[in-house]
Amino acid sequence: MAKEPTMASAAIPALNATHICGLAIICLGIGLATGYISPGFLPPDAAAKTAAKAPRLSASAGSLANPHAPNPHAPTLQQMQLAADQQVSPLREKLKTHPSDSALLAQIGAIYHTTHQFKRAADSYQKAVQADPQNVALRTRWSASLYRSGDVDGALTQLNQALTLSPRDANALFDLGMIKLQGKGDGKGALVAWQQLLKSNPQLSPDRKTTVLKLMAGVLTTQGDQQGIERARNNDQHK
Repeated sequence: MAKEPTMASAAIPALNATHICGLAIICLGIGLATGYISPGFLPPDAAAKTAAKAPRLSASAGSLANPHAPNPHAPTLQQMQLAADQQVSPLREKLKTHPSDSALLAQIGAIYHTTHQFKRAADSYQKAVQADPQNVALRTRWSASLYRSGDVDGALTQLNQALTLSPRDANALFDLGMIKLQGKGDGKGALVAWQQLLKSNPQLSPDRKTTVLKLMAGVLTTQGDQQGIERARNNDQHK
């Protein structure tokens, strides 16, 4: 078992509602580049494979993660979607002879998700999960696309199913908290998911753990629970 990373002892700053919304949006926005809400929680090998399969639409496509960054050379959404259709076309040809190839279906889903075609991405991921129902990572990706398409309840259903298969899965637990917070306004539910994430994944890096603790601190601050902030910090320091 991997040794638990040591966290810095610096106090976690209290976050107001604006701060926590900003953090949540950043974490959710990063997922546009890979098809995940929480790519930062992928194991290094899985992250590398996901990045390798991400569509290369242009050198500046990654700027979409920060819509306020000036980039006159960035492609328009329509241009990205047209490029996505071109990339998907040969994959769909392969599906004609391999209709249950979950890897092909997932690749199509990732392309659609990255280009903001979330409904089409969700449809592809659904077929991938039907072909490989025990695959927790695919369910997590499907959930992300469902959430982006506006189906919050469907997203939560798939995350809960993923956690039934793998209760300690860091990506699913992180996303569960994010979607409960952002999609349902359920701060308490988000805290439960993130507490379980920290408890069951002691191998998380200090940076990843700090991200979760800051999000938890923000939720607790909006609830006026300063003592809860101290408990969250002290419990982690004494593990």
